[in-house]
Amino acid sequence: MSSDHLLSSYDYDLPPELIAQNPMIPRDHSRLLVINSPTTHIHSVFRDLPKWLLPGDLLVFNNTRVIPARLYGKKTTGAPVEILLLEEKEPFCWLALVKPGKRFKIGSEIHFPLDHNDDKEDMFLAATVLDRDEETGGRLLKFNVDSLDLFWKKIEEIGQIPFPPYVTESEADSSQYQTIYAQKPGAVAAPTAGLHFTDELLDNLQHKRINQAYITLHVGLGTFRPVDMENIKEHKMHQEWIEVPDVTVEKIKETKANGGRVIAVGTTVVRALEGAAKAAEMEGKKDLKAFRGKTDIFIYPGYSWRVIDGMITNFHLPKSSLLMLVSALIGRERLLDLYQIAIKEKYRFYSFGDGMLILLS
Repeated sequence: MSSDHLLSSYDYDLPPELIAQNPMIPRDHSRLLVINSPTTHIHSVFRDLPKWLLPGDLLVFNNTRVIPARLYGKKTTGAPVEILLLEEKEPFCWLALVKPGKRFKIGSEIHFPLDHNDDKEDMFLAATVLDRDEETGGRLLKFNVDSLDLFWKKIEEIGQIPFPPYVTESEADSSQYQTIYAQKPGAVAAPTAGLHFTDELLDNLQHKRINQAYITLHVGLGTFRPVDMENIKEHKMHQEWIEVPDVTVEKIKETKANGGRVIAVGTTVVRALEGAAKAAEMEGKKDLKAFRGKTDIFIYPGYSWRVIDGMITNFHLPKSSLLMLVSALIGRERLLDLYQIAIKEKYRFYSFGDGMLILLS
């Protein structure tokens, strides 16, 4: 079996002090490792991104918005509980991880106290356990609301933005864990490659005629679920909801027709675009089509690229599916060599860390 398909081949040691606990201020002052050819790289800063791109290139962003997915409530017995919303299965019905989990039987009710009760409608939020999810060990929760506006109002009031578990000493506020272009609520983690962008940087990119388009992928368990099979080809990705709209598909086609490059801002955009292309192929269509639905695409070395010509990404955890995805673009051995260079140069890793720009030749 190829080393590229062994989980142990994606391991590396990272000094704990290089795990970024706080975002860079301003956002675009983070460092940027530019991989500009199959054999060369350059150390840069993110605010200089426009100099590495060409007029007519297209940046594709993920406009998902992180929700206050961590909720604290009580069972009807008074016992405290913690909920982490993962994925909306149907209106007001969410898959969630629960603590403590063993005692959450079907039919159990959870009450979430609100900060105020201006009227009866706002007195409390409650959820009932409908089912157990064997794949995640989570629970399917049905909330006691029938208005989307009211649901999000209550979630915003009682919930907390969940930071990644390796961010343990952060002074960041929740707004720093949102991209400046976040619009559609539904993610439980940020598409972190987009955290580097500022309004000024986006304006500079537009001034250079570097175009912009958007997809939506609500970052959930599929992005961060550990790969636990030594043969990575046996790993099954959890499905994530994506939307690739017509306007983005048309911009991609126009970009490629004019000789420009499609640059994905983050692994979530890669999965959305390549997932949409895969869905089109499964329908017997050769061209990329608009898509709205679920994808469980798993990208690792040997993958045949359909859409993207490059990507912006952060530095990822060892043995993660994200590391495998980036390896599919530039090769596992080269990527791990670049990670060692980044460690030596004291780049900042993971969600609040520095970035990479990978441009295919």
